[in-house]
Order: sequence, then structure tokens, then C-alpha cells
Amino acid sequence: MRDSAPTGTEDGVTPTDPAAPLGPGSMLHELTHQARWGLVATRAIVLEAAHPQIGAALITNSTFVAHPWRRLRNTVLSSQRMVHPDERVRQREAARLNRLHERITGTDAEGRAFNAADPETRAWVVATLFESTVTMCRLSGESLDGPVLERLYSEFRAFLALMEPDGGTLPPTLREFWRYYEVMIEERLENTEAVRVILDRLFAQVPAPPLLRDSPAVWAAGRALAGPVAIAITVASLPEPLRARLGLPELPGARTLIHAAYLSTRFATQLLPEAWTRLDTVMAMIDPSSGSQPGADALAGLRRGATKAGALFRLLTPAPRTATPDESTVRSAARFFSEVLDQTGNGFLDWPDLAAMAREIATRLDLDTEDEDRLFTAFADWWRDLQQELDTDGDGRVTGHEYAAATATMTSSALIRVAEVLFDVTDKDRNQFIDGGEYRTLFRTAFDHDTGDGDDDEQLTRTEFVRRFLKFMAGRGHSDAHDRLFAHP
Repeated sequence: MRDSAPTGTEDGVTPTDPAAPLGPGSMLHELTHQARWGLVATRAIVLEAAHPQIGAALITNSTFVAHPWRRLRNTVLSSQRMVHPDERVRQREAARLNRLHERITGTDAEGRAFNAADPETRAWVVATLFESTVTMCRLSGESLDGPVLERLYSEFRAFLALMEPDGGTLPPTLREFWRYYEVMIEERLENTEAVRVILDRLFAQVPAPPLLRDSPAVWAAGRALAGPVAIAITVASLPEPLRARLGLPELPGARTLIHAAYLSTRFATQLLPEAWTRLDTVMAMIDPSSGSQPGADALAGLRRGATKAGALFRLLTPAPRTATPDESTVRSAARFFSEVLDQTGNGFLDWPDLAAMAREIATRLDLDTEDEDRLFTAFADWWRDLQQELDTDGDGRVTGHEYAAATATMTSSALIRVAEVLFDVTDKDRNQFIDGGEYRTLFRTAFDHDTGDGDDDEQLTRTEFVRRFLKFMAGRGHSDAHDRLFAHP
């Protein structure tokens, strides 16, 4: 039997150096590599969304509704970088997060300003992760004595200190933290639109992960059963004062269900082969093209099973009506607008959508400050072009109708500049070619064909790269690679 999370020296885990509480040997390093960390992240995002500033930022800037699997992958990657064995990796990721948060600003529906880099706001994000981790352990039947709890809290404070060198606004002691948490729950949190979207739409409408993308009927059937259960478990785990404020009654039997869910994840972590319960395995499902991962044989079996189930569903359901050519053209334009351009899923194209594209590229390529600034500047210039050419009513956003009426404008000098900057930041060795390895870093696959192990010597010139990018972004050509970058959820 394997231990689950490290809980102290009695479990054979060497405590971290108090001066360097993150990295290997820390509780956070172990937890963020376990698949059950998903329970923590799911519960925490509801608590975060109830914070007025965070809720507004999520609604106006985040891709968590339209691209939840991509958001999960990026969150996992970022968390693991923050506890990486190499301190330079941790510092680089913290700097990247700081730049990302500084760009997320605006006002909510009531005219209140929000800023994702606000110290109090970021402290609440870390607080929700800490408290949700404690809740997960306790609901799983794990004992967290005083020293272990103090150790875990010190690690989360160190996590925040990577981004806030002065330690941020989290209370210095655990005793003070619980009072702070109680005040936040009772006085600061609200029934925000983001909370309602998460509970009412996200679980009910979450798109299929790559494992089941080719089997929509299988995913729809499973989601219809699992969605209400996931909502019930999440709601039942929330603090009672917050449930009352959100108007979320606890369903009969929810307590039994939540304990069963959390206990099962703990036992799975202890009893199953380690590769099956690691987040790397989950990420392999989300992004199958990311390379060989632990548990690859098990994943292959799951995919074969999903394919067979999808075939059975297709046999049992009538074939859809074939669309006429004109209908296909209209549907294609609408699908491109919703899947590629509307990154936030609000039905419009505006600056947060293009900023989300830039963030995704910067995250995948792990860009430094200079290259990231060049990329965001190029996307900002493109957005100004789009506003000028497509925003016919001057409301600061582009509708699907406005886009469809002037799609030729998608290929502009500003978009060409985006493509050129993207080429520059992808071409890491600055040899003016993009080879197979650089392909995979950005796209996880090549443009028009699979990049197997034998494609490392293939090279793509700047002209060809720009041509293919423009063709895709103008909606005039399909590319699985660009779908993986911008369209896949």
C-alpha cells in the first residue's frame, strides 16, 4: 500500500528546509502531482469565484467555460512549476504569473474595478487552495495534527511569497488564518455571476475531453449522470454560511456521497498503481499528443473502449441530416467564430479573447518578459484593426454577424505581424526555421500531418509558417494543430 499525501517524518518523508519549503519533499510537491488534487482545484474555484474581484475577472477574461480542459492543463502545469525542484523554474513561473495577472484588469457589472494582481485577491486564491486541501484530507479520513497543519500552511505561504516577496496579505499564523477565512466567508464573498456559471453551466455543459472527443454521445450520456453528482459533491463541501448566501440547499444524502467520493480518491491513491493516480496521467488524457506518459497502456485501453462505445451509440441512433452546401458554409463560419475567436465563450469577440490567445501561446512556450510583451503588443494591434474594421456599431466588441459580414478583413497587416512574432518566439534557436521539436512545443503536433519521431529534421520557413497561420485565422482552412492551440477546450 502506498501513502497518499506526505504528512510528516512518521510517513518516511523528510520535511522541507524551512528556508526553502517548496520543491521535492514538500507536501505541496506531492499533492500537486496527485490526480485527486482535482477535487481541491474544483472546490477552490467556486470559493474564488464568490470573491467579487475574482468573479469579475473570471467572467470577463477567463476561458474556463469555453476551454475548461485547457484551463485545467495550464493550472496543473503552473502549479507543478511553482513546486519544481529547480528554484529558477519556480521564480520564472512566479514572474510569468505576475505578468499575466497584471494584464487582467477592468470593471464589473456594477462598475467596481478589479485587478488580478491585487495582493488581497491573490491571497484569497492561495487561501482557498489551502483550506480546500485541508478539507480534502479531512473528508478523506486523513489526520492532520498541529505540526503537519502548520507545515502545510507554511508551504502555501511560501507559494504566495514567490509572487508576493513581502509575503502577501495572508495572516502569519494558522490561528489568525482561520479567523481571516471566517470573516471572508461571512462578510466578503457574494453570489457572483461566476459562481452561477460554474454551478449551472460548467458541470452541465463541459465539453468532452480529448479522450472522448470523437464519441460525443458517450460523453453526453456520462455527463448527464456525473454532472449532477459533481455539483452535489462540490456544493456539500462548501462552508454552510456560504451555501446559505448562495441559496444552495444541501441535498438529502449529500454528506454520505461526499465522504464516499473523497474516501474513494484516497483509497485509489493508496491502492492503485502510482502511474494511474498521478496528474501526469490525467494530463495525458487531456492532451494525448503531449508525448509518452505514465500509464500509457491504460490510457490506450480507455481510448479503445471509448471508440467502441461511440460506434455502438452511432449504430443505435439515426444519422443526422446532411446539410446543404450553403448551410455548411454558414455553420462553418459560426463554428470558427465560437471555437476559435470567442475564447471566453461570451458570444462576442473582444480584447479578452485575443489576450487569452496570447496567454495560451506564452504559457506553452514559457516566454520571457521581452518576447511576451512583443506577443501581447502584436495581438493588441490586431484587436485595434478588428475594432476599426468589424465593430460597426462601436460597442467595443465584434458579434458573430459582424465577423461573418467582413471575414476578409481577418487577414490584415496587424495579423501578419502576429504571425511573424509567433514565428520569432517559437524559433528558439533563431535559425529562421521551425523544426519538428519547435512544432511540438507550440502545437503538440504539426500543421497538416503528424510529427512522429522521424520529423525532427523537418523545417518550416517563416513564409510558410505565416501563410498557414493566416489561412487558419481567416477561417479559410482547417488545421488540427491550430485547433489544439486555440479551439480545443
